[in-house]
Amino acid sequence: MKLPIVCPSCDNTLNVSQMKCPACKTEVSGDYELPVLLKLNREEQDFVLNFFLSSGSIKEMAKQAGLSYPTMRNKMDDLITKVEQLKNNL
Repeated sequence: MKLPIVCPSCDNTLNVSQMKCPACKTEVSGDYELPVLLKLNREEQDFVLNFFLSSGSIKEMAKQAGLSYPTMRNKMDDLITKVEQLKNNL
């Protein structure tokens, strides 16, 4: 099950309100913002993970995805812009 990050009613970013340890059952409650990378949608999170797993090589990512380097670079630039905007909203 994937973590919901957007309110289904109003499209606002959701906050975390409770976490629970599966081992000892300790619960922590509050109102916590999600980390910036968790505010990305699933596709964007996968892009970041693939970038990491390809040792930061956009060229390798483009090759694996069957895309040109400029196309992959544009995707990276768009994601960088989004992360910067999310970070500035903290």
